[in-house]
Amino acid sequence: MDKNNHLIVKKYLEDHSLVESNVISFNEFIQQRMQEIVNEVSETIEGDDFEITLGKIEVGSPKVIEADGSSSLITPTEARLRNLTYSAPITLEITVKREDQVDSEIVEIGRIPVMVKSNICNTNKMSKDELIEAGIDPLDPGGYFIINGNERVMIMAEDLAENQPFIERNKSGNLTLKLFSLKGTYRIPVSVSENKEGILEISFSRFRDLPVIVILKALGLTKESDIAKYIGKETDNIIVNLYEYVNLATKEDAMLHIAEKTNLQGTKKEILDRIKQRMDSYLLPHLGQGKENRIEKAVTLCKLIKQFLTAKENPKLETYKDHYANKRIRLSGDLLATLFRVNLGILIRDIQYSLQKSMKRKKFFSIRVISKSTLFSHRVESAIATGSWVGERSGITQNMDKTNYLATISQLQRVSSMLPSEQENFLARTLHPTHYGRFCPIETPEGTEIGLRKNLAILSKVSTIVNLDENKFIKELVSIGLDKESLEAIKGIGSDVFFNGRFIGTVGSSEEFVKEIKQKRRKGEFPIQMNVRNDTDFGIVIISTEPGRVLRPLIVVENGISKLTNELLVQLEQGEIKWDDLINKGVIEYLDASEEENSLVALNSHGITLEHTHLQIDPMDLLGVVTSLVPYGNHDQSSRLNRGSKTQKQALGLYAANYLSRLDTDVSILQYPQKPIVRSFVYDTLNTYPAGQNLVEGVFILVHIVLLK
Repeated sequence: MDKNNHLIVKKYLEDHSLVESNVISFNEFIQQRMQEIVNEVSETIEGDDFEITLGKIEVGSPKVIEADGSSSLITPTEARLRNLTYSAPITLEITVKREDQVDSEIVEIGRIPVMVKSNICNTNKMSKDELIEAGIDPLDPGGYFIINGNERVMIMAEDLAENQPFIERNKSGNLTLKLFSLKGTYRIPVSVSENKEGILEISFSRFRDLPVIVILKALGLTKESDIAKYIGKETDNIIVNLYEYVNLATKEDAMLHIAEKTNLQGTKKEILDRIKQRMDSYLLPHLGQGKENRIEKAVTLCKLIKQFLTAKENPKLETYKDHYANKRIRLSGDLLATLFRVNLGILIRDIQYSLQKSMKRKKFFSIRVISKSTLFSHRVESAIATGSWVGERSGITQNMDKTNYLATISQLQRVSSMLPSEQENFLARTLHPTHYGRFCPIETPEGTEIGLRKNLAILSKVSTIVNLDENKFIKELVSIGLDKESLEAIKGIGSDVFFNGRFIGTVGSSEEFVKEIKQKRRKGEFPIQMNVRNDTDFGIVIISTEPGRVLRPLIVVENGISKLTNELLVQLEQGEIKWDDLINKGVIEYLDASEEENSLVALNSHGITLEHTHLQIDPMDLLGVVTSLVPYGNHDQSSRLNRGSKTQKQALGLYAANYLSRLDTDVSILQYPQKPIVRSFVYDTLNTYPAGQNLVEGVFILVHIVLLK
């Protein structure tokens, strides 16, 4: 098993691009998320004299419009040579209803830059020969944009996970539960803490330090017995809190108490409406923003209080932010979705303004003319060209590093933290055990960026959007033991189940429940990228399909036996099966840092015991692409690996095979690059272009033999 000659890694590299997570994320943005954003924006449009509805959005193929008005398909090579932007037109169906008149048009609202090698890229379905004929390098990894002839790479950004509680101490040393609730572009922090009198308080939006019990009653949980039942902990603390506000018997009483605390002015109806609107819009918006979601919000809040009180009893349960279960990575699709949502909102406001103007002047209006905006295209292009993003963030995109082929690959796999490099942030820079198999422990820059800029490990990938029918999925969970009514929790014996930050019920036996979910995932009934964790400390089960989790592949071990048999290895070697078949058969599965907490991974097949749940695929899968090319890395000291990973990215050679048909002004070519004589197996499998030359040193030794008589 260990002498498989790195077969699985070789097969993975043959079938998969190293930048596929970013390309998949962009494809999902184009095919799915753009329409979701349009539907969201359409629901929030408010108009007095007219009603605007947005319909279907479509993205065409990358085209160029010539000076004479004619348009033709364009390849990335042509865009580079002619200093053009490799972008595609966006068409949107806009309907304007005014009194009895309804106008509907499909209009082009602008253009969006296209990622090279994505599904809508013109090179996507070309064969190797067609690519060469079009002057395109067949080994071009893609995953970048071309803006005015300049190649720009979108750097993956690391951020704290949303919709997930963090329990930590604030600057005063008091315990606080914080949660970043994400809905669209809203990212609203909600915090729960305890004041000196022992009253639990909540802060969100403009509401500061309001008693949690009052908010629960305002949301509809008016009975003290219900609140105590959902919290599920009968501590003195809870009794004090319930007793303090026992006189607030109805939702209205609770809301008026909030108004008193926050100094809201106006008539009684205005005050009540304003409080309802704030609770609906700004309290845990990821659970929904309608009045039908209020009870769900109240129950989820009770569960968060339960976690807060559990952590208060046991300080060891405070959240460790640098554990990778608490981090998410923003891929190109996530970053573009934020940009698109903001710019679509601006476009709609421009259209509304133009419509109001034409109505005041009693002029005839044409939707096609009003919505034809060059500003939309310009804003999106400008953001990618400069790296300045919405939310006052900069450095999101960078010029492509074309020193050599490896430098480009390394840049496309880079993950950058949002923390400022000037600050110390010691814990954020150090290696954490959850980085193993997810990030390269060697490849990070020296200086201020050390530890904040990381590179993905060779086999790791970032989770993308999972298409899942939530109602059907919850029905499946009910069939394997989920109790939506929370009866087990009332008895105090069950575990709470959370799905993507949403409380969905309880289970009696969390171990059996989690085991059943894993079995269904291995059979292909549940998504491959779904992960589940049984957190016995808090008594919760966390199921996650969120995008942005870093996953590492591991071989499944059952009853002390690896599921990767010699028979499968032979089939793999002969090309009868591929990497994806091993995933579909449940032999290999992807784990995130959260699920790995419930696993015990063996480093090699000899070390497998009955307690082990997984086996590492290859001893070198902890390294990144560039570091894995250092020869005899397993026999070297770390400083040698450090130097090796740096110098390989600095060597001159060929950065692309089509350099003769490009007009790059910022590159150098080595006329006679060589492949290294001593090289690791990854070098041959990756099929990279050579860089640098071998240094051959001949040493002539003259030996004098003196015969002593």
